[in-house]
Amino acid sequence: MDRDLTELLNDWPFQPGQINVRLIQGNDGEPRIQVRLDLGILQMFVDGRPDGSRPQGFDSLLEYHEARIDELQASKAMETALGEDDEEEEEDEEAFAARILTPEDCRLLREEAVQYYHRYIALLVLEDYEGVARDTSRNLRVLDLIYEHAEQDDDRRSVEQNRPYIMMMRARALASLALKSDEPKAAVHAIDQGLEALRQYFNDRGMPEAFEGSGEAAMLREMRDALVPKLPLSQKAELRQRLEAAIAAENYELAAILRDEMRMLGDG
Repeated sequence: MDRDLTELLNDWPFQPGQINVRLIQGNDGEPRIQVRLDLGILQMFVDGRPDGSRPQGFDSLLEYHEARIDELQASKAMETALGEDDEEEEEDEEAFAARILTPEDCRLLREEAVQYYHRYIALLVLEDYEGVARDTSRNLRVLDLIYEHAEQDDDRRSVEQNRPYIMMMRARALASLALKSDEPKAAVHAIDQGLEALRQYFNDRGMPEAFEGSGEAAMLREMRDALVPKLPLSQKAELRQRLEAAIAAENYELAAILRDEMRMLGDG
């Protein structure tokens, strides 16, 4: 059936310079997220895969491949336990189990992750921070799966560049969720964890200097700066205890973060 969408688009004009999002009730009574773009309207399901499909009978391609890989690894473990593999065959199977996502599998996983990206950006505008945390955590699982099981290194590189941004968005969502519950202390803790995770990410990849210049780290620091005045005075004492524990454990990276926090609180 051919339908002209002009009237529908005119009822909800596009507004440049902002993300135009609304929550509506679908014909089935279930909620839908709509995003007004310059050339139309994007509609997504609130739960499950944003387009509402169930690939291979699973909630998403991610769940399908996770289940498939778990099954292959369980089968391999059973064969090993039964002594059916000689050493050479076992090494071949380990290599196969580590790289069983084809370039086409990775492409489809990336396209699916883009759907979730569009949704968590819309959910952020709607202040559904729990949904943002859910979808960002989910997309980090996609990156982990491709990093561990992709056949081609190019597929690993193509998604890893997105990891710092997703990590930042997840930390931001968790902090906003805490603020929504009037818990600024928990919000700062969520941001600290996000910063430490970013620092570790860049260290693990041999780029420790990239952390300081990271836009994602800068955004989290800016959010933390805005929260510091809302912290209770007892936070200073807690920070001192955490700093002492970090130094005792020789975790000097965390100690540096805690010293920065204490300076912002006017302590030292």
